[in-house]
Amino acid sequence: TLREGVAVTLAGASDEVTLQPWRREGWASAAGRDAYGLWAEFTVGKVVQRMRWVPPGTFVMGSPEGEVGRWEDEVPHEVTLTEGWWMAETPVTQALWKAVMKQNPSHFKGDDRPVETVSWDECQRFLERLNVAVPGLDARLPTEARWERSYRAGTVGATWLGDLSDDTTDPTLDAIAWYHANSGGETHPVGQKTANPYGLQDVPGNVWEWCSDRQARYAATPVTDPTGAATGTGRVVRGGSSFDDARSVRAAYRVAVGPGYRGVGLGFRLSRGQGSALRHEQAGSEPRSGE
Repeated sequence: TLREGVAVTLAGASDEVTLQPWRREGWASAAGRDAYGLWAEFTVGKVVQRMRWVPPGTFVMGSPEGEVGRWEDEVPHEVTLTEGWWMAETPVTQALWKAVMKQNPSHFKGDDRPVETVSWDECQRFLERLNVAVPGLDARLPTEARWERSYRAGTVGATWLGDLSDDTTDPTLDAIAWYHANSGGETHPVGQKTANPYGLQDVPGNVWEWCSDRQARYAATPVTDPTGAATGTGRVVRGGSSFDDARSVRAAYRVAVGPGYRGVGLGFRLSRGQGSALRHEQAGSEPRSGE
């Protein structure tokens, strides 16, 4: 029998699994575990947002030389993230934005479509109001490193399905991303594409996603819990959108724009990290997608 605060380790011939009881946190209206791992939901009015647990660990951020579509600033380097975090299953929808902000700036209207045409500064105001509406949530934008690990979900390559064959159009993207070749030049309702191994959807494509960081040059040496440059004006956006080519929806692709910029196809995804009751979960216990 599992007891609160006590972990149980099951050891096999070649591996071991640690089971740790977890009490649903106060901000969550529901929680559970499925084939992808732990999930928890919060509610604002009638709008429900599901969050997925991303475990801590070490991964290679950036892209190797020779990757199709690669840019020179994607220097591969080892990144260790010492704490796990919650990541929203989908980008913030227009329904959630309206529930918090009471208006809708999006060009392509639809409650289940991602909110877009929002600046980094406007996202900060949204987060302030959301965190008042849901005490204890402590929502924020993900760091660039947390965003890329969430996308990769323990895999390597241009996407979690592997590398691209072409930097403009690649049919392997149809299953996981809305991008220029299949979107019809507009955003689409969230959650229609196949989830990655962490259960996250629309990470590549549909809308660009703001990160918390100012863009910094990558070092080739290992880093721990990076948070971007200390100074500078540009804020990182990741993931590509419905209007971009295949190279832009790769896991390593990065660009920065001014925090006041509002563009069609520019949205964001929620993250929640420090203060979580799961922050000490072992790095090796990564969830896997089931059959």
